[in-house]
Amino acid sequence: MADQVIDIKEIKLTSKDFASDQDVRWCPGCGDYSILAQVQRSFPDMVGIKKENIVWVSGIGCSSRFPYYMNTYGFHGIHGRAPAIATGVKASRPELSVWVAAGDGDLLSIGGNHFIHACRRNIDLKLLLFNNRIYGLTKGQYSPTSEKGKITKTSPFGSIDFPFNPVSLALGSGATFVARSLDRDAKHLQEMIKRAADHKGTAFVEIFQNCSIFNDGVFDVLTDKKTKDDNVLVLEHGKPMLFGTDKNKGIMMDGAKPKVVEIGPGKHKIEDLLVHNEFDYSPIVATLLSHLTDDPSMPTPIGVFRQVSKSTYDADMESQIADVKLKKGEGDLEKLLFAGSTWEVN
Repeated sequence: MADQVIDIKEIKLTSKDFASDQDVRWCPGCGDYSILAQVQRSFPDMVGIKKENIVWVSGIGCSSRFPYYMNTYGFHGIHGRAPAIATGVKASRPELSVWVAAGDGDLLSIGGNHFIHACRRNIDLKLLLFNNRIYGLTKGQYSPTSEKGKITKTSPFGSIDFPFNPVSLALGSGATFVARSLDRDAKHLQEMIKRAADHKGTAFVEIFQNCSIFNDGVFDVLTDKKTKDDNVLVLEHGKPMLFGTDKNKGIMMDGAKPKVVEIGPGKHKIEDLLVHNEFDYSPIVATLLSHLTDDPSMPTPIGVFRQVSKSTYDADMESQIADVKLKKGEGDLEKLLFAGSTWEVN
């Protein structure tokens, strides 16, 4: 019988292929719906990543329902431990594309230690922070990103805590890809998700996300059509930092401090503005940009703050194991357990 030639056609996936059969249960108006939609729309376009090799890991919180709604593999962990679990998954199965969905309380409070060490190790994880500046699942307590003075059920007279700056924290911890986006900017959010997927190493994306029940409107100034252009600075590599409804404002350096200037006749020129370089190996400028949110008179940057290339923890671990095996051969667990100082108890 003659050999048969079988024509195998590659199946083009769509967003529906990444939607599970579970009913999505978030409050009406929650920004999580948009994040889920943009992830599902982005994933079919990810080059070189098979659907069966994608894993979502979460902790506890509204955002932590994410693995149930993605038609991929998933692991619903315990509070704050998603980066640690994801590290274990990636270390044991390096061929997988491992993603973490976490809220600001989950990732930056009880999970803060796991987060900074995942960044420090540069393990190849994709961390999406759903930042609504509140504890939503437990009904409205202030979180590590809530602004000072925030009145909540656990701070009835105003929070006296200073908040974390997630982008600055990720940069300071050594994450090699750091970005920010908005739940209501679908196109931009999809771009940041795809950019994170393409990066080799710890990719962190902070997403400003509205909580319609306990912190409604906290990011309105950044998403409302009437105000967003004057309050959002879109970072684009190789381009001057322009913003404003008429693109008549920009960021330039005054010594070591960024400042807002006006562009136009008799004022500053576009050539005076700071040009964004997301591939700058030094994190200094990216860190300065991350702190623009500390000043209400400054615009809020979104986009990629910094992207650099370094060896990853998982690849280095694989290489080290292979090197040791080459020199010493396969290990013997029993010999290891009984090596050195051992004793018997009768």
